[in-house]
Amino acid sequence: MSDLPTPQDAAEAALFSECWDAVLSYADLCTSGSTAATQLATEAFSLGMREAREAQSAPARSAGRRPARLPRIPLLLTAVRNTAAAWEIQGQGHMLDPELRLWLNSDKAARYTGPPLSRPLALRGLRDLQEPDAALLWLAEVEALPLPVVARRLGLDPAVVDEELAQVRGLFRDRCHRAHLDTPMEAQCRSYARLLDAVTRSSAADTPKDLSRHLARCVECAEAAACLRLHGGGLPGALAGGVIGWGGLAYLERRRRAAEVRLGAGRPGPADSDAAPPNPGAHKARVVRNGLLVAAVLVSLLALAVSMMPGGTDNGAAPSDDADRQPVADPGPSVPSTDARSTSSPKPSAPATTPTPKKSSEEKNPGATAQGTASSAAPGSDPTPSEAVTCDVTYDLVNQWPDGFQVTVTVTSEKALDSWQVGWSFRDGQKVGQMWDASFAQNDSRVTATAADYNKSIPANGSLSFGFLASWQGKNSPAYDFALNGRSCTKK
Repeated sequence: MSDLPTPQDAAEAALFSECWDAVLSYADLCTSGSTAATQLATEAFSLGMREAREAQSAPARSAGRRPARLPRIPLLLTAVRNTAAAWEIQGQGHMLDPELRLWLNSDKAARYTGPPLSRPLALRGLRDLQEPDAALLWLAEVEALPLPVVARRLGLDPAVVDEELAQVRGLFRDRCHRAHLDTPMEAQCRSYARLLDAVTRSSAADTPKDLSRHLARCVECAEAAACLRLHGGGLPGALAGGVIGWGGLAYLERRRRAAEVRLGAGRPGPADSDAAPPNPGAHKARVVRNGLLVAAVLVSLLALAVSMMPGGTDNGAAPSDDADRQPVADPGPSVPSTDARSTSSPKPSAPATTPTPKKSSEEKNPGATAQGTASSAAPGSDPTPSEAVTCDVTYDLVNQWPDGFQVTVTVTSEKALDSWQVGWSFRDGQKVGQMWDASFAQNDSRVTATAADYNKSIPANGSLSFGFLASWQGKNSPAYDFALNGRSCTKK
């Protein structure tokens, strides 16, 4: 019997990778280090998958109607937040980001677990959509996937997916408007509710001064305005902040930066996503790696197959009046595309395989030095430094499988840097396929990693870190000849 992966295996692996990357990206925002991030992501992923299975097996509330549910990725991101809250209660709060700990112990966090009518409007509006419609909206707006990729993930017709997305945006707005009117609110907020609806319907409508002043003071009405105003580009932020909660906007920015870095590093875009992978060994390694991850987080392929069907948790929101309507984004078959190469998100292997930007100085340390100016050096070549840089480098082999491996590189610089490039060489023909926290270029055996916009500035005696996935055949010797901005580094 052949051990080659089947198309179904490839589809499941791609879906698993996409979800894991999103979970790890948010878990990294929530924690104080990469080890804690991986632990939080693993626990939350298992919790989210279990909740999805339980919700899927739960009986419908009434004939022909399903309970209100979140799509797969926001469900898992919610599990990250809930797991972080459990850590805080259980005395593991020292592993969390300090700002998240403050948030978890505030009234802001209580909104996400309190009475359904008091929860953020975006959360209620997204939950009130049919799950295929909600998935279309989330993937396109928050995960920032190109529409052809979204269509392939959901089994939609690429020729009409933009029209379906426009309809789903309108449905989301209607759900949010209805939910806003149902929300217990003060008399002044109630008096502005219908005016707010009218003003946000048109991009040309001016906001009256009294309403503008009210929105500046009232958080709930400002949230409603963001959900109801479909023009102006505010919908992704409204969704991410309203559904995820703490760190939602930072998560949104990470997903967009990851997509930009992926395209900037020469990875195939949507137009050529059906072409053969540039590195067949790395492509094969992705499937193997995903299988290892399943075992690592104790999630079986059977559970994954169940999770691919419409599922989520029910936190008490009432089903929509037309919950049994045919969704705009009719997914057709429940199994997603068999293309295992996710052009949307990183492939996991403990960390994500697409670039997952690490926390910037503002995210991790509000008092850190501001980012420096961009480097003018071209990618792929070590810049000529103005002065010598003394540095140490750690090359950490995180994981390895038959034809692929994952590495974290950490470089400590004696002097402060306002930009950086790290170069090294491979002995055995290894090829880098994905990198996060930096962009990369490879010329034969020489690889150069260039700082991302958010992590260019390094203080004196500070460290920079990035990770990558690569393929290998026959032998996988450690990298050598490391250099920081053209100056040799001492390898630990």
